[in-house]
Order: sequence, then structure tokens, then C-alpha cells
Amino acid sequence: MKKKILLGLAAIFIIIQFFRVDKNLSNDRTNDITTKYNIPPEVSTLLSDACYNCHSNHTKYPWYYNIQPVAWWMNHHVKKGKQRLNFSDFTSKKIAVQNRKFEGIIENVRDKTMPIPSYTWFGLHPEAHLTDPERDLIIKWAEEQKEILKAQYPADSLKMPKRPQVPSKSN
Repeated sequence: MKKKILLGLAAIFIIIQFFRVDKNLSNDRTNDITTKYNIPPEVSTLLSDACYNCHSNHTKYPWYYNIQPVAWWMNHHVKKGKQRLNFSDFTSKKIAVQNRKFEGIIENVRDKTMPIPSYTWFGLHPEAHLTDPERDLIIKWAEEQKEILKAQYPADSLKMPKRPQVPSKSN
């Protein structure tokens, strides 16, 4: 019985290897953050190492991406990360959204919620382990970008519009 179960699991494992997902490998830099914002080389390196794999349109894939279901999990993770922040389409967003994204970068880097712990499990992606001085560099850069936006745009254009209240249904 155990042998049949193991053979069945092995067969499933082999079969799922044929169901691949598309890779996140666009070289389109039309709306990339670097087209509008100055990023010093040291900050650029930190963002590239710690953020871009999940928050841009160009992921560097490790060898284990070729094993299913790991690729499915990673693909879902990258899609989710890009929904929240995508450096590759950063400038296509309204200026209020860009300003809010800088606030999010500051908060997440300061609170050490980014990069997420699973990104560095088992010693993976050691380059993404940010030291406190590296975190400070990213935070300072993002704060400077917010100040530049504040100097260039009216204050009300930097605020996210409030979502309309949806009336609750009462019985």
C-alpha cells in the first residue's frame, strides 16, 4: 500500500513538472522609477538586490524555480508583490499614488517588514539582508523623493482621494 502511494505521489510530481508558468522578464523600462527619480548607485543596488525580484517586471530566477510547485508559489508571490509596488511601472501611476508608494517604502523598510522573511529563508538571497545603515539609506532616499514631490506639486495633488462610503444594507 505504501509503495502504491509513493508511486502515485512520484507520478503526480513528475506530471506537474510539465505545467509551467510564464516568467516575469520584461525589459520595458518606459515607466520605470529611474525615468523620473534620481536613485544614487548605492540605493539602486540595495533596491535591486532586496526589492526588484518581487517588485519589478524583471525577476532573477533561482535554480529551484524550475521545480513545481515551487514556481507556482513564487509566481503567485511575485504577482502579489507587483500589485502592491512595481518599480517598473512606477511613473505610470498618478502622482498621489507615487507619493503614497514612497510612504510605503519608508514604513516597510523602517518596520523591517520588507524584504519579507520568506525571501531569505534558509540563507536564500543573502544580498537582501539589509543592515540598519542600508535601511537608513533607502529611507533617507525615499524621504528626499517625497520632499521633491512636495516642492513640485500642490499639496492636495499628493494626497490619495478618500474612497466613497458605501452605505450598509440594513434589513
